[in-house]
Amino acid sequence: MSQVFLIGRNDADDGVLAGVIGPRQAWYAKAVTYDAAMARSIILFGAFDRHNFGDLLFPHIAAALLPDEDLVFAGLASRDLRCHGGHQVRALAQLAADGAEPTGALIHVGGEILTCSAWQAAIMLLPPEQAQDSIAYLHTRPRAKREWVRSMLGNAALAPYTLSRKLLPGLARVIYNAVGGVGLDQCDPALRAEVLANLAAADHVSVRDRQTLAQLAAAGIPARLTPDPAVMVAELFGAKIAQRAREGEVAQLLGTFPRGYVAVQFSADFGDDPTLTEVAAQLDRIAAASGLGVALFRAGAAPWHDDLACLQRVATRMRAPSVTVFGSLDVWDICALIANSRAYCGSSLHGRIVAMAFALPRVNLRHPQATKHPGKQAAFAATWEEPGVPATVEVGDIAQGIGDALALDPAQLRRSARLLVTQYRQGFDSVRAGLP
Repeated sequence: MSQVFLIGRNDADDGVLAGVIGPRQAWYAKAVTYDAAMARSIILFGAFDRHNFGDLLFPHIAAALLPDEDLVFAGLASRDLRCHGGHQVRALAQLAADGAEPTGALIHVGGEILTCSAWQAAIMLLPPEQAQDSIAYLHTRPRAKREWVRSMLGNAALAPYTLSRKLLPGLARVIYNAVGGVGLDQCDPALRAEVLANLAAADHVSVRDRQTLAQLAAAGIPARLTPDPAVMVAELFGAKIAQRAREGEVAQLLGTFPRGYVAVQFSADFGDDPTLTEVAAQLDRIAAASGLGVALFRAGAAPWHDDLACLQRVATRMRAPSVTVFGSLDVWDICALIANSRAYCGSSLHGRIVAMAFALPRVNLRHPQATKHPGKQAAFAATWEEPGVPATVEVGDIAQGIGDALALDPAQLRRSARLLVTQYRQGFDSVRAGLP
């Protein structure tokens, strides 16, 4: 018999976020029905319970490569992201509480999940308009903060996007597929210990960059090196993405910029006035030198991702008339935007990887206050890019970085795209072979 669970609570009513969210304004999830047949399913688990470009792509890729499996899409919270091209997502804690104990497999579908703390995960599950007030309220209330985080996530894990087998002990297989954790050695020791214990208890672990691989090796965790799943986007969804380019906002963009455009994105932490002024000046330079338009877009709308207002502020600072702010947050529209660009420049790793999949010039943007510790963008480029391909540039070098990327040999880019598909298929074959 099916069981129905209503996930969520009005924390404002019991004082946890009183005065922040307001009466009866909590982020409720919808009722979800779980069936006993789910016990034999493959659970695809990841951070696609919030709006982030790469995370929304991962379950699509896994599902396309597992066409004959009964799949359950799970995150930390029940969310419906179908309006943005994502999935209707079930809360993992409720799967654990369901009477039908899952006995199939769980696949962590990808992403920089090894360093995502419970606090970060909980904040990113909020509606963006509630995040800053919630952070400010909880900053000086540690007990309320702990209670709120636990209520949001349904468990007390320090690194909640890595599964403890204690949560679902009946699972036959637990798999980590091409995940990342370049900053794991800089994390709180307790979080790092929890992550390593969960990885050690898994049946299969693959990571997407050599920096993460080396850290796991030093901790005695055997892992395989596999490219990020998004390298498969053109191979699996090329026709779908081409169709999206013939309609809606992308089609309008192609009409506006007949000579082509550069797809540009950056996260909200680039949003101070001096940085935005320099971004605008650099984009003016490359527009004048190349004759290309500039399409500013968001790769994530969850808290601590991208901010539409920052893009608009750059557009108003630019002198070149050939600039537009792309509004759609649909994952397939974003893919079509990048796939039909002349080049990608931005802070999003998956903006880069989708450009790689379509054999396009690309360069990542490095934050002015970035530490000397390489980020996930630099780590991925160092692992998978051929020599000479720009990895990351600072804001003051945007025009030079895009120019260098545009000068790359198209045949080299096509060769790299084909090789990444082959390497990912080999890695995923080992995942598929181990499924119960």
